Amino acid sequence: MLLGVRHHGPGSARSVRAALDAALPRVVLIEGPPEADALIPLAAEEDMRPPVALLAHAVDEPGRSAFWPLAEFSPEWVAIRWALEHDVPARFIDLPATHTLAWGRDEGDGGPADTGPAGDEGAGEPPAEAPGAGESEASGTAAGPGDDAAAPSGETAPRDAVRVDPLGVLAEAAGYDDPERWWEDVVEHRGPGQGDVFEPFAVLEEAMGVLRETYGTGGHDRDLVREAYMRLQVRAAQREFGDDVAVVCGAWHVPALRRKSTVAADKALLKGLPKVKADLTWVPWTHRRLSRHSGYGAGIDSPGWYGHLFAAPDRPVERWLTKVAGLLRDEDRIVSSAHVIEAVRLAGTLAAMRGRPLPGLSETTDAVRAVMCDGSDVPLALVHDRLVVGDVLGEVPQSAPAVPLQRDLDRIQRRLRLRPEALERELELDLRKETDAERSRLLHRLRLLGVAWGEPAISRGSTGTFRETWRLRWEPELAVRVAEAGVWGTTVLAAATAKAEADAVSASGLADVTALAERCLLAELPDALPAVMQILADRAALDADVGHLAQALPALVRSLRYGDVRGTGTGALAEVAAGLAERVFVGLPPACAALDAEAAEEMRRHVDAVHGAVGLLGEVAEPERTEPAERAAEASAPSGVSSADVPGLEAGPPAAAQRGLRGRWLGVLKVLGRRDTVPGVIRGRAVRLLLDDGELAQDEVARLMGLVLSPGTPPGDAAAWIEGFVGGGSGGGMLLVHDERLLGLVDAWLTGVSAEAFTDVLPLLRRTFSAYEPGVRRTLGELVRRGPGQRGSAAGAGSGIPGFGADLDRPRADAVLPVVRLLLGLDDDNDLATADGNDFAGVAG
Repeated sequence: MLLGVRHHGPGSARSVRAALDAALPRVVLIEGPPEADALIPLAAEEDMRPPVALLAHAVDEPGRSAFWPLAEFSPEWVAIRWALEHDVPARFIDLPATHTLAWGRDEGDGGPADTGPAGDEGAGEPPAEAPGAGESEASGTAAGPGDDAAAPSGETAPRDAVRVDPLGVLAEAAGYDDPERWWEDVVEHRGPGQGDVFEPFAVLEEAMGVLRETYGTGGHDRDLVREAYMRLQVRAAQREFGDDVAVVCGAWHVPALRRKSTVAADKALLKGLPKVKADLTWVPWTHRRLSRHSGYGAGIDSPGWYGHLFAAPDRPVERWLTKVAGLLRDEDRIVSSAHVIEAVRLAGTLAAMRGRPLPGLSETTDAVRAVMCDGSDVPLALVHDRLVVGDVLGEVPQSAPAVPLQRDLDRIQRRLRLRPEALERELELDLRKETDAERSRLLHRLRLLGVAWGEPAISRGSTGTFRETWRLRWEPELAVRVAEAGVWGTTVLAAATAKAEADAVSASGLADVTALAERCLLAELPDALPAVMQILADRAALDADVGHLAQALPALVRSLRYGDVRGTGTGALAEVAAGLAERVFVGLPPACAALDAEAAEEMRRHVDAVHGAVGLLGEVAEPERTEPAERAAEASAPSGVSSADVPGLEAGPPAAAQRGLRGRWLGVLKVLGRRDTVPGVIRGRAVRLLLDDGELAQDEVARLMGLVLSPGTPPGDAAAWIEGFVGGGSGGGMLLVHDERLLGLVDAWLTGVSAEAFTDVLPLLRRTFSAYEPGVRRTLGELVRRGPGQRGSAAGAGSGIPGFGADLDRPRADAVLPVVRLLLGLDDDNDLATADGNDFAGVAG
């Protein structure tokens, strides 16, 4: 009894169950890798919940893998469960995975041949690659809708072969422009008990026979080998059980299995096939990964809808629209029971108008759009994502085989109550809590191993280093990544440590090693950190490129801050960071000479990065306060290492810091700001940084700007200086708004530039000023329009400029005082309440 099916078709699944109930075979043969026969009994476990998949991977190359996905509405899954419930042997009869995984490795086609019970291919596309592995999924590929119903179960055909979409051909012959709609009308809407239970299989076999006569293998030449192996397995079952044998396979294969062929001819096709050692297990799968849009060859457009049809054979439309209403209510849309009733009526009316036996997905979707979504496709997209496709994630029992690393990961996930989920969610972690700290370490270790279960996200509501935000989503192919990472160790900690040490050795640049050191601190790998730091010190000693050193420094300083909040020792890291900073200070001035515009802009970014890193290094090196209240306040922004950890670094005001790293860096900035051989964009940025740090008075800055904007300076160099001083997101627009002298200098220089030079400098100036906020640009334009002597200051006392008051508005100022007091940490309510207008303006400034 050959039962040709559409993989992941609820109609086929119901028909298979009815046929098996009627025939009561003594053995059930199923399209799939025979090495998985020992895994079939696990399908009866209480903890096994589809969708799941058989995962096969090469022992020596875990990345070479293949999947055989099965959903609750897959005919193969129904056949397995029927056999287990009736105590009937069930066996897989497709080409062994040991050949499937090896096929194509020697041919250089990028992956194994695609096979599997869910793996029928169709028209026109090469196999889908398993993400990150460069290997093909075992489920085949398809370009057209419905191709998996009867298409061959998944071999890789030559790239230039003509692919056939069997369902597309049959639907076109029946006058349908949509193969999915045709399949729903002739199969899915066929209720249980309608006609002979074997009739659908006979009709489908006849149709596939005609198609194979017309198109041959349909571009699936490797099917000949797979079908030869399946015929041999069917013969072996017949010798053991007689003719009471049921075969469940893709309908495309049925004519080939029915065809007479000699044993010798079939064995000849199998001779000399390549082999690799393979391991198989069950892994969780998702409805989203069953979707055709995921690249899955036997994918369907609507796995969630098909799952609903299989689970609710009675009144499916009413139940479906009730689900949709519940989802929309959860999203705060007003949907009542009257909406559901009207949507059901509209779906039935549309089906009658379109000549369909029952409403299908297209009718229910149109009804939902018109009745529940007010004609909008925005909420309809949510319905499609959450229900039509869905985020159902299967479960696999703990007794299923797994690599030791997977076992350790499962144990940690249970202990930390961090359950894998198919639906993307955000996880907020407070690193001051032990459980959250362990969760953070696990996620960082997995990222280091290439298992991207979680991706860091921007924290909302807090900027403290004690808080992390992760975006979590478990994808089935992560099981392959875990198997690949198993070569590094049997536990997550051991594997991450070994991987970090290996990555440090193979890192291409100094910045890569510093980034790896930061990741080791975040993942808390104390055994790997010394090796990484040794390689980092060696690389830093040999690297003479100031740009590389400047790129590496910020990551090291961030590591110092994060290391402290996690309780990780960072003394060695502080020494390397201090030494790296010293080398940057020495090499930066000569490295900034004689640079073109592109190189100067890149070096300007390095100057900004080093300035920020030195500032952070000064923060973490500041002596720890002793007052309990202050120490508690620093919990969200830890002080890090002490000044003793970094030789020569001292805390205190800028004047006293001249003997420390910060003082020497300020000296470097002064050299850069006054050296004529340094490009203007770097000189301008150096002067701006010194101004912001209080190292240059505004009078001195105005004098330097006047020199740069004098007629003796080439206009291009002057424009670059302006860009460095007030551009690059440094808040320079507000500086010009509040300092009339600087704005006047820029205005006078710009109006005095010749027409030819103005054309050259205009793009640079436009880039600088276009980065300002719209309000800043508008205020600058208003001030420039009024001309010198009439601009006033930003405070605008008596200026008469619209938007600026003639005097301080005391009621509005009083309303701001509590916020200012809170920001400044002032405890005495009278500190600001008694201040007069000038005092308040000073405090606010």
